[in-house]
Amino acid sequence: QVQLVESGGSLVQPGGSLRLSCQASGLAIDRYTIGWFRQAPGKGREEVVCASRSDGEIYCGDSVKGRFTISRDDVKNTVYLEMNSLLPEDTAVYYCVADDTWAAVRTLRAEYWGQGTQVTVSS
Repeated sequence: QVQLVESGGSLVQPGGSLRLSCQASGLAIDRYTIGWFRQAPGKGREEVVCASRSDGEIYCGDSVKGRFTISRDDVKNTVYLEMNSLLPEDTAVYYCVADDTWAAVRTLRAEYWGQGTQVTVSS
C-alpha cells in the first residue's frame, strides 16, 4: 500500500521559513515524479508548486520561484519543500503527490496523494 505522509506545516511569520517533508512508503521515489501543490482557504487547487522528476528535472511555479526549493533524499525515500521568504498568500494546505509521469503531476492528475499539511503565514 502506497502512502505519502506530509509533515512540517506550522504557523510562521511573514518572511519566515519552513521545510515540509513528504515521507513515502510502498513506492521508491527514485522511480517517480514527486510534486507539491497547495490549496488556499476558499480557493481551488493551485497548479503544482514545485515538482521533481526522477531524472533530476525540477519545476517550480512563478509564484514561488526563487523562494521555494524542492529536493529529494532517495535513501530516506523523502521529498522536501524548502520555503523561504514566506508571504501571507502562501497560506494553504500543502499536498504531496506522486506519479510515474511528469505530466500527471504537473496537471494534478497524480495517482498518489498525501493528506496535506497546513501552512499559515501570519503575524
